[in-house]
Amino acid sequence: MRGLSLALLLGALVGCAPSTASKTEAARETVRRFFTELPSGDCAVLGPMLAGEGGSSCQEEVADLISHGVSLVEVLDVKVDGRDANAVMVRARVARDGRVREQPMLLRVERHPEGWKLRL
Repeated sequence: MRGLSLALLLGALVGCAPSTASKTEAARETVRRFFTELPSGDCAVLGPMLAGEGGSSCQEEVADLISHGVSLVEVLDVKVDGRDANAVMVRARVARDGRVREQPMLLRVERHPEGWKLRL
């Protein structure tokens, strides 16, 4: 009976852990949402999507991206970072000033207590 209880407990714990698929989908959606909102330049919206200090850092990062006309073309690949189970690496094709870059951009999306955040 004790073995059965332990097996049920372990099964419940495993069931609570986010799956690889849910992590990659959350990261993919975080990247899409960020680039959808980017043209607004609104750090009240974009800041909470970014890992880091926020505030002036958000304004500088966003202004830099907007000044170079950076936009998302497509998400190419999404993989959980092998070094950190709470981080996902996203390869994305982006355009700069309307021209699609040949080399994909590598983005890191991290899980935080308040949700998934993009680290630029």
